[in-house]
Amino acid sequence: MAFFDDDQRKWNSRVHDVPVLGPPEKLLQEATKLHIEEAIIAMPSAPARRIGDIVRILREARLQCKTVPSLDQLALGQVKVSQLRNVEVQDLLGRERVELETDNIRQVLQDRTVLVTGAGGSIGSEMCRQIATYQPGKLLLLDRSEPQLFQIEQELAGLGHRERILTIVGDVCDAARMHQVFAKFRPHVVFHAAAHKHVPMMEEQPGEAIKNNSIGTAQLAEIATEFGVDRFTLISSDKAINPTSVMGATKRLAEMYVQALNGAQPGQTKFMAVRFGNVLGSSGSVIPLFHRQIAEGGPVKVTHPEMTRYFMTIPEASMLVLQSAMQGGGGEIFVLDMGKPVKIVDLARQMIELSGLKPDEDIKIEFVGMRPGEKLFEELSHHGENFAPTTHPKICRFISTPGDLAQIRQRLQSLRAALHETDNGELKLLLKEAVPDYSPYLCAGEAHTEIGTSGGLPVHVHAVKG
Repeated sequence: MAFFDDDQRKWNSRVHDVPVLGPPEKLLQEATKLHIEEAIIAMPSAPARRIGDIVRILREARLQCKTVPSLDQLALGQVKVSQLRNVEVQDLLGRERVELETDNIRQVLQDRTVLVTGAGGSIGSEMCRQIATYQPGKLLLLDRSEPQLFQIEQELAGLGHRERILTIVGDVCDAARMHQVFAKFRPHVVFHAAAHKHVPMMEEQPGEAIKNNSIGTAQLAEIATEFGVDRFTLISSDKAINPTSVMGATKRLAEMYVQALNGAQPGQTKFMAVRFGNVLGSSGSVIPLFHRQIAEGGPVKVTHPEMTRYFMTIPEASMLVLQSAMQGGGGEIFVLDMGKPVKIVDLARQMIELSGLKPDEDIKIEFVGMRPGEKLFEELSHHGENFAPTTHPKICRFISTPGDLAQIRQRLQSLRAALHETDNGELKLLLKEAVPDYSPYLCAGEAHTEIGTSGGLPVHVHAVKG
């Protein structure tokens, strides 16, 4: 019916014989006069702040709105510009488009065998989508979840990648199965995304987090060394920094192991880790939870009014992991530019407004208190990690002296022996011995007589009801 555009040179002209009436702000005057029912935001490269302004204008004009896919999705060939979608919260969070050094990434991936663990998960599946566009010789999708593996297999096959993908059902904790996979397929590049990542759930069963995130990573890294893998990239988390949760501590121990392994065998497999914060829309993240709570009529449950988190989109995180893997010389921990932290309560309000409702009127926001292992805010680096820039403006590199591999192996062996032989509190204290920066959350009665110290190290104890 009409165009509205920020470019003043187009105002009062016609494009394909459709009038350009003025800036988007003019919609408030024209919507009723022209009987406009819906608006399409076709500004994939516009800053998120401008998109937010326009969404507010459309809400004030009481218009339904949709948007075209992001520029990144269009560039990767994942969608067509005609595939409209609802405006989502990631459109409003201020994330700039990621520029990739595609030629360098292609050199690492093209015609080579690439293995992605956790390939059915949020990050793993997006890694597979992007890696497939660089024409690897073979892309191995490994996951222990058969349904999730089937979904990404069908999607990639539908995009024309059937000949280069191979699905492998397997558990990274199953050393014999992993040994068989590496012996048969001889991967050149490994992206290790398989992990337990749900913070409160892992607090209640630390043995499973230790087994999967730490021991599973160590086993896989050793097998990668044995079979001469060129590059091994561990997908880590900002929760590994001065961790207060089991999940964060097990990820930190995994980082320590691959760093130590790299230091013990320089010039062979290049081990590196990539840390980033919360990923919008990933499984277990706050976005799907808030969507469900809004759909049910509320309340939207937020832990604390001051809690902040760093956020990025799934495609952005995956792109920067690929870029980091290309840059790594071995032993680095890469940290992605997470932008500015976002208040969780502000995120909740934005999501309620995007649903066409008013916060605290149509949908209540309820503060329920922090859960075990959670922090009010996340940090970006450990003490003793030296910052160094990289060739990419959104990636920085932390370099620290690797730990003693024999000592870390001994700590892991102690944890392995105790996995099913001791209670949660004792396991957390053993984990602290391996990760001195870890401040465990110990429920009342969890740590028995050992509460307060662990190998001479202070332990933060939080008493909770029950």
